[in-house]
Amino acid sequence: MTDLNKPQHSHNHSDMKTDYVVGQDNIVGKLGPLGFDIHNRVFIISALAAIIFIILTLVFPEKAGTLFQSIVSFSNEKLDWYFLGLVDFFILFCIFLAFSSFGKVRLGGKDATPDHSYLSWFALLFTAGIGVGLLFFGVLEPVYHANVSLPLGITSPFGADGQLNPDAVAEASAMGLAGTFLHWGIHGWAVYVIMALGLALFTYNKGLPFSIRSVFFPILGDRVWGWWGDIIDILAVFSTLFGLATSLGLGAQQANAGFNFVFGIEVTTMTQVIVILAVTAVALVSVWRGLEGGLKKLSEFNMIMAVLFFLFVLLVGPTMVGLESIWSGLSTYVTEFIPLSAPLGRDDDAFRQGWTVFYWAWWISWSPFVGMFIARVSRGRTVREFIFCVLVVPSLFIFIWMGVFGGMALDQIYSDPSGSLVKSYVIDSYRPELSIFGLLNDFPFSGVVSCLAIVLALVFFVTSSDSGSLVVDTITSGGKIDAPRPQRIFWAIVEGLIAIVLLIGGGLSALQAGVTATAIPFSLLMLAMCYCIIKALIGERRLIRS
Repeated sequence: MTDLNKPQHSHNHSDMKTDYVVGQDNIVGKLGPLGFDIHNRVFIISALAAIIFIILTLVFPEKAGTLFQSIVSFSNEKLDWYFLGLVDFFILFCIFLAFSSFGKVRLGGKDATPDHSYLSWFALLFTAGIGVGLLFFGVLEPVYHANVSLPLGITSPFGADGQLNPDAVAEASAMGLAGTFLHWGIHGWAVYVIMALGLALFTYNKGLPFSIRSVFFPILGDRVWGWWGDIIDILAVFSTLFGLATSLGLGAQQANAGFNFVFGIEVTTMTQVIVILAVTAVALVSVWRGLEGGLKKLSEFNMIMAVLFFLFVLLVGPTMVGLESIWSGLSTYVTEFIPLSAPLGRDDDAFRQGWTVFYWAWWISWSPFVGMFIARVSRGRTVREFIFCVLVVPSLFIFIWMGVFGGMALDQIYSDPSGSLVKSYVIDSYRPELSIFGLLNDFPFSGVVSCLAIVLALVFFVTSSDSGSLVVDTITSGGKIDAPRPQRIFWAIVEGLIAIVLLIGGGLSALQAGVTATAIPFSLLMLAMCYCIIKALIGERRLIRS
């Protein structure tokens, strides 16, 4: 792995020069036996604001819940066109870069070689951006979007035939899967590309510190190391904390639902709080062991378990149904791509505002966290190769996973409407966190497989918390990647506490509000980032030609 604490000049004539040294504004010292190395303003303001948020939400849960709900309503109803148009623009921007002469620029300079083989790189991309959402939404979302209201007939938010006949069933299923693929496919990964590409270019090619503020050097110059840069980094910290808290909250609901399904443990906010505390405790051990000893081993274990779990479901369930669903969902996703992406002139408010806007905000709030991780492992790739691989490879994996789980769940509903637990959990009573366990109930060894799903959710959960703590710690220590461990532990605890107070202060709507509130300002920064990326690439192209 590249040492990111050292300047990354790959050529001696970088067109963006600065005298700034990583950590020059840091306060280094000891608090009893614990050492610290923090960027004074970024760490102190982020930490104080996070603690004040936690205390106020705990003291005034009802007022907090009302506020969260109003943020969600405002962004969904008034800013839907903005979020949809913005993410469409990111896709067009990625395609332009990949097909233009900028695509030949190599991250790290023309002589750089990749740090990882293709297989390792794809595995790292997989673990970076795919979390507990695979389990939470893999069954829930296709079924919800197909919007099956049996036995009264089928209504899809996309206008499937209302008759219960094979053609209507096939159309509703395909559209349900296409709607799911929309939210988990290249739109979201385009958001990650912008962040990761900006970080990689300014770190590896321009020799600037591995920090989000560095990307804005073309606009701010050396002022980026002052208050302007502090504001950018503080926004990135909050974006990451709330994006992670949403994932932790959903993960806790999923695990609690699993315990309820397998062991009869009641579904309550208190149980979910205990799950978050337990998972945070495990994450602390992993954080203490560091990237190599903790996170890397956990990620490898996580990936092996996910693949085994997927193969079991594919081979033991109706295999052909799963495989056909991948194809029908993917082909419908391609043909409906433009109508589903359109920001204006639509009449599917519930789908667009209730789902798509939330997803685009969630991807944006995760982008500092995942973008930093992708940038760290992508040195040596050309811009073209980087964009195509990051957009396509993880998206295809998700399409295969969700096609199989979603297709099998829809098949269960159509085959046996009265006996389907998935129908009961998603359509009749809407208990989304139970949806995957409804699917697994029809499988042999359903108790054992459900336990495996719970363990998988919890491990996804730990890796997210662990890697999130590493990223927030990097940002708040002025771009250092080897800051003292107690700081990472502090941020792991703060993440867990934010997830807890959001669950107490309003459950899922509070989680959505936290993500949306941070995604609105951060999305504006990402637009400015596109300009900075172009500036950096023009300089690189000039250097290649000289």
